Amino acid sequence: MSTVERPVPPLNADERVTLESWLDFHRATLAMKCEGLDDAQAALASVPPSGFTLTGLVQHMAEVERNWFRRVFAGEHAPPIYDPQADPDGPDGGFDLAEDATLAAALATWRTEIARARELCADRAPTDTGRFLGQDVSLRWVYVHMIEEYARHNGHADLIRERIDGATGV
Repeated sequence: MSTVERPVPPLNADERVTLESWLDFHRATLAMKCEGLDDAQAALASVPPSGFTLTGLVQHMAEVERNWFRRVFAGEHAPPIYDPQADPDGPDGGFDLAEDATLAAALATWRTEIARARELCADRAPTDTGRFLGQDVSLRWVYVHMIEEYARHNGHADLIRERIDGATGV
């Protein structure tokens, strides 16, 4: 039984509630995929030679949250978390694990970035814009992109978790 709360998004709500609810659903799904694992399990690679791990995926999603909500939408200067020397306009990283990386630390950082994203969007309309590649990008677009990013990576997380201990279907 999971301790992560994952409410089903409402079936008939306004645009903002619908988008935020689906994003939160997918955020909770990633947390559920990591639940009950120790650091060694969460650092197991999906399929060698790939180094893709659940800890790395959580770190990556912290970077993605930071990039889209803080840098793109809010225009904040927020250097990459896991590779501060990386180009902040480059691809979102975070997949590589430091020797002392832990799942708990990755989850804490990820949750901090989610909290900051919520703060930045709390009083903003889906039509409000940030800047991406020199163009306006709406919060609506960012939400939809984040939903698809989580949905895609949750599929990866499902396969990794099944390889670790056979757990499926969350």
